[in-house]
Amino acid sequence: MNGAPRRATTLRDAWRVLRQPIPSEKRSLLASRWGALDPRWRLPTQGLGRQATGCGATIGIFPRCDFACEACYLPGDANHMPRRSLGEIFVQLEALRAYLGPKGNVQITDGEVTLLPVDDLVAVLKKGRGLGLLPMVMTHGDSFRRRPGLLERLITEGGLTEVSIHVDTTQRGRLGYGRVRDEVALIPLREEFAAMIRTAGRATGVTLRAATTMTVTRDNLDGVAPVVAWCLRNRDAFRLVSFQPLAQVGRTRNDVAGVTARDLWSRVGDALRPYGFENPGAGPFVFGHPECSRVELLLVHQRDGGPPRIASVVRAGDPADEALLSDFHVRGLGGINFRDDTATERVCRALAITARHSRWVAGPARRWTASLLHRLGTSPARLAWDFIHGRARLDGFSIVSHQFMSRDEVDSPLGRERLAACAFRVPLNGRLVSMCEVNATGARDAFYARRHDARE
Repeated sequence: MNGAPRRATTLRDAWRVLRQPIPSEKRSLLASRWGALDPRWRLPTQGLGRQATGCGATIGIFPRCDFACEACYLPGDANHMPRRSLGEIFVQLEALRAYLGPKGNVQITDGEVTLLPVDDLVAVLKKGRGLGLLPMVMTHGDSFRRRPGLLERLITEGGLTEVSIHVDTTQRGRLGYGRVRDEVALIPLREEFAAMIRTAGRATGVTLRAATTMTVTRDNLDGVAPVVAWCLRNRDAFRLVSFQPLAQVGRTRNDVAGVTARDLWSRVGDALRPYGFENPGAGPFVFGHPECSRVELLLVHQRDGGPPRIASVVRAGDPADEALLSDFHVRGLGGINFRDDTATERVCRALAITARHSRWVAGPARRWTASLLHRLGTSPARLAWDFIHGRARLDGFSIVSHQFMSRDEVDSPLGRERLAACAFRVPLNGRLVSMCEVNATGARDAFYARRHDARE
């Protein structure tokens, strides 16, 4: 399976994809994001308004957690706040669908949502998928450990295809893991989650797109490299690792120090260098303001069980890569998205793009692909031969950093620039608000308090 729950593709579905491989609604929303972006941030590797319309998240769905972590965006009295009704969460999802468009990325979050009654969480997932969104459950994962079968139920009943499991040494309350100070000591836990994802895939027939998240502090910065190395070895289970340098928000301890993006990506480079990859710095792709999110898209080639080789899909500052990327967007190919397609839809989407841009696909795109494979130590013909004989694997893997802001940063001139270009928004009182504004300015606390006062 490609990650989507089993469903039949009708002739109408196939025709829709052939006629509009990139929906017109998505094109319109991308143009809107691009037009609203400060011209300074319209970079060759800018993703907002080119490939993505942004990302969204729920709020108030379950502002409680059974952990007591050193770094936490929830306010101190969150566990005493009532959650929003399903109807209110559905309204949030509808607002996010209007803002993000088809296949919009929505995080089901705000506290530990797996503590919700299962039927309620299933209902939220079904609503999101019914609207055409791609909901991702954000969790510490321990509910899956304590309640075997929960993950499979979310997949089969809720249509879950994406999950992010947060694991790091700042967490407190993990079953079987006390005050762990070393990220390497959490490798057995990560192994447990990887096995859980593989088992759920076999049981449901759905290949779950799983990410793992790590809060990065001065204390666990040296753990970044071994976590990246572990994820690369387990890329069949975790396709993405997201690093979030600590920000002083919510109930985060004042004596825990954060790190800079430069420090973080230096450690990422340390992890990738043994695979023949020279990391020039932060990931080349940006989403919104360059100081906020950075993304490195990698291809990993492994032949006959030998050591893998890694190459960046787009190299920062490389004229050939940036020229092809620019041509890709000039041709209106931004927004192409195969996630959750059935096999038939995927073929139809690829055929439609190839038919519309046949000369470009057969010319510049083909030559660029051959160059990329050459950096991986293979060629199109050799790779095809190896695939036929089961001797090679080729995987995509992503490394992401999200540099959230503390209160003093939000109030600065640079902070205001970042808020204006934010790609990650939350529906709050009729507006789509930057996640940093929600976390760092007291907007989340006020949102909870108004609800609490109304109930009182």
